[in-house]
Amino acid sequence: MAQDFIRTETQAPLVPALGQPAGADLRGAPRFALMVRTAKLVADGREYLCVLRDVSATGCKVRLFHPLPAHGAMALETGSGERYPMEMKWCRDDHAGFHFYEDVDIQRLVEDNRGQFPKRQIRLRIDRDATIHANGRAIAVQLRDISQQGACIECPERLMLRQTVRVETPGFPPIYAKVCWRQVPRHGLVFDKGFLLEELAQNMMKLHEAGGNAVGGRLRAAT
Repeated sequence: MAQDFIRTETQAPLVPALGQPAGADLRGAPRFALMVRTAKLVADGREYLCVLRDVSATGCKVRLFHPLPAHGAMALETGSGERYPMEMKWCRDDHAGFHFYEDVDIQRLVEDNRGQFPKRQIRLRIDRDATIHANGRAIAVQLRDISQQGACIECPERLMLRQTVRVETPGFPPIYAKVCWRQVPRHGLVFDKGFLLEELAQNMMKLHEAGGNAVGGRLRAAT
């Protein structure tokens, strides 16, 4: 299995990051370079995709796929669902640096997906009106979450398993998918053609912009 963080030849847990850019927070805590770790930025209740590039007990650097939206509260959310409230310290081109409000457990943060359940793609929670087209009809539904390969919707009608549908929602391109599970009113969809990470990230930004202001909740520190 491919490792998602760099180990030294002596199998030390993580490798310190080199060449920190000007403007990065270098106030004492060692930083560790990650290879590829998809994560979410949660800005005032809205979720955006990012790639976590390096991290320390006091902060992190992420790769962005679009300009950061104006926000009041910001947190990093990992694949396990834990959130780490933080504030932005610098932003340049497609990277940004953040400072955690509380020191974090580095080993726990980078290994949070090694639990008893298999790792799955990051899912972005969202609450948007959408329309599905199936059997020649248009049905109003709610889009509840989305990933690179699938989505969850709430539908007032019982859809057939393996039924083909087309999903439309403002700010997002039409999506062709099949029903892969159902627990009425919720139905799981698997896309006929998945999204690239950058493609999904940029489409999510457009969807948030099309949806207007979201109601954000209070972000709590991971424990």
